[in-house]
Amino acid sequence: MIDYHLHLWPHGHPDSPMSVEEIASYCEKANKAGVAEIALTEHIFRFRQTEKILGDFFLRYPESKMRGLMFDYWHQHSRADMDEYFRVVQEAKDAGLPVIAGLEVDYYPGEMDKVASLISDYPLDVALGSVHWIDDWPFDHISDPFVMEYWNHYGVERAWGAYTTALEELAQSGVVDVLAHPDLIKVAGHFPSIPDEFFDRMAQAAASSGVAAEVSSAGIRKPVGEAYPAPNLLAKFFELAVPITTASDSHGIEHVGFQAAEIKKFVTSAGYKNLLGFKERRPYEVEI
Repeated sequence: MIDYHLHLWPHGHPDSPMSVEEIASYCEKANKAGVAEIALTEHIFRFRQTEKILGDFFLRYPESKMRGLMFDYWHQHSRADMDEYFRVVQEAKDAGLPVIAGLEVDYYPGEMDKVASLISDYPLDVALGSVHWIDDWPFDHISDPFVMEYWNHYGVERAWGAYTTALEELAQSGVVDVLAHPDLIKVAGHFPSIPDEFFDRMAQAAASSGVAAEVSSAGIRKPVGEAYPAPNLLAKFFELAVPITTASDSHGIEHVGFQAAEIKKFVTSAGYKNLLGFKERRPYEVEI
């Protein structure tokens, strides 16, 4: 198994100095969970280099409490140095640790060319693509009552539609290799009347663009209480021959390799015999 979605820094915490020793502790915990290789995939908004080119992104939306919340949140996190990040990951590789260099690439409508230009300057192995907000609404901030109440304003059907459109556009952008937690919009436990209509679109987006899909145990820890993707969506991915990676989306070491054995059962029961690994953004098959 592989764990291709890991973060060194928890949300709400400033970045801390990286070290090969810390990465080694991640690898050790992953190995105990039956995971042979990990990918460090920090959010691109955590880096000063991204702030330089996208720092005013949320100002495109009308002034509101939500915009202010998202603008402040984004800028409070944009403190790390991307050069240092890749330098330390390379040191870990040179030390023989089973780790690859990744980034979690958030979706910025109309600005993905800037993102592509930025990440092309770095020795990246894998780029995960994620949709974490609809306009200026960070719908997955489940601990914030104000953000969660906005579901009542936006509406479940509308939210699923907007999310799915964003995921389609992200897949078609050509900027990312893997769609992370592809049905993240379900995180708070809200489902549309006919989820399969949206699942069909998500699966088609992955298949037509040639990207892989992530199977993540993170949803088990969230209010929705199930893995990403849902069983029906995973079945559609398999039917359309969409390759997959597996992940925990741990923020910090606590959940590295989380439920790896259960995720293995989940993907094999859907018919998968191989996962997809990456080196220098070139995919290769990994036997489960």
